[in-house]
Amino acid sequence: MTILTLFAKASNPKQLKQVSDLLKAELSDLDLEIEVLGSPVNKWVQVALSGEDEPIATNYINKRIGTCPANKKNVTKFSVLKGYIFKVDTEKQELRIDVGVFEPKITQAAIALSYLQAQLADGRKDDLKKIADTYGFQEGLPVSIKITSLEGSEGELWEAEFSVEQLDRISRWKLSLLDRLIVLGSSKAEVALVLERTGLNRDVIEVETLGLFEHALVCKLGTDAAGLVSKVGRYVRNARFIVYNSRIVAGLQ
Repeated sequence: MTILTLFAKASNPKQLKQVSDLLKAELSDLDLEIEVLGSPVNKWVQVALSGEDEPIATNYINKRIGTCPANKKNVTKFSVLKGYIFKVDTEKQELRIDVGVFEPKITQAAIALSYLQAQLADGRKDDLKKIADTYGFQEGLPVSIKITSLEGSEGELWEAEFSVEQLDRISRWKLSLLDRLIVLGSSKAEVALVLERTGLNRDVIEVETLGLFEHALVCKLGTDAAGLVSKVGRYVRNARFIVYNSRIVAGLQ
């Protein structure tokens, strides 16, 4: 049996079922039994695979969804990990990232303000709140980071920076000059259905997947993402929203 911690967080039984249905549909041709074990710590989803095709399924899941280290021993200096923003810590002036490490104890990563200032604020001494508000860094947002030091406080908080992949996304979004409405807590199928029901597919030119239940609605030029919140929220009441304002990021407001 192989147990994997998916790069996915589920907040309720419905989302756990959606994960189960997705995996069973996409891996139906394999000699495989799939069991979704639930969310053991901080809502991370774990699955158990058993059968002759375990290696094939594991490889597919790693590419299609991604997996987390689970255990500290699976992380080394310079490891590139996907995680979720756990806290915008304005007291310590750092971003706390949950990277799915909870054995033998929960260990997270922190991105220091000095790094954020150098990479995202052109060296200006902006505080964490301003940078977070500008780029839409909020709890639950998926991000990609690189571990720069494993010598954190008592080994429970590693030092990190954004990965090249994450910086490329930030740069691409900035250069596009397009607003984005980030939907946290809904599947891609649910988002697509909402766009169809509301007719917003005329205002949204693309749905960019950030995680299994996190998606960015890319607005057409001139469409204000903030104006979509009430329309989308009417149909996905349990979702949370982050408004990415391209004009603020570009320094035009």
